[in-house]
Order: sequence, then structure tokens, then C-alpha cells
Amino acid sequence: MSEAKSNESQLLRGAVKPTLIVGLIAIVAFLLTRGLAGFYGSLLAQFIVAIYFVVHILVSRLTRNLDPISTMAMALFSYFAKLFGLGLLLWAIAKFTERETINRTAFGITAVALTIAWLW
Repeated sequence: MSEAKSNESQLLRGAVKPTLIVGLIAIVAFLLTRGLAGFYGSLLAQFIVAIYFVVHILVSRLTRNLDPISTMAMALFSYFAKLFGLGLLLWAIAKFTERETINRTAFGITAVALTIAWLW
């Protein structure tokens, strides 16, 4: 097993547990305080944050043997693709769901808390 693969696996294993704990706490807290809309908002945030960080690790794994310019190009491409995807998702949520269906505050707070837990 190569050293780079080992580091990525350790990163994934070390970040998943605190992220899941914070996610479960946020889901329960917003279910109790905001009802079903808070539950859906927190659950959606956990799903989105998990996908984004797994994509980051996959790009890191794909580019570990490339030259720095190619690595930077892939990193920028994945960043802008994720940014565009998030914007499209937020637009679709705002356009096609009622405010009572998905609590936007629960989504935002949970997404920030999960990102902090992942990076901590």
C-alpha cells in the first residue's frame, strides 16, 4: 500500500466518525426544534457535505501521480463543478419546494457544522 493511499484512507476514516456524530446531533436537534422540515434540511445537508468531501478525496487519489499543473487543473475543475452543482441544487430547492418542506436554516447550519467537523 502506498503512503499517499494510506494518508487518504486515514483522512476518510478519521473524518467520517465526527461528521456522522455531528450530523446525527443536528438531525435530531432540528427535528425536535423545527419539525419534519428541519429533519429534511439537516438530512439533505449531511448528504451534500458527504458527497462533496468524498469527491475531494477521489480527486486527490486520482491526481497523486500527476504533475502539479495537472493536479491544480483537476482541483480547480472539481471545485467549480461542485460550486455549480451546489448552486443548481439550491436553485432547484428554492424553485420546486415550499419553504415548509425543507428548512433552509437547518440546512445551512448543519452544512457549516458538518464542514467544521470534517475539517477539524
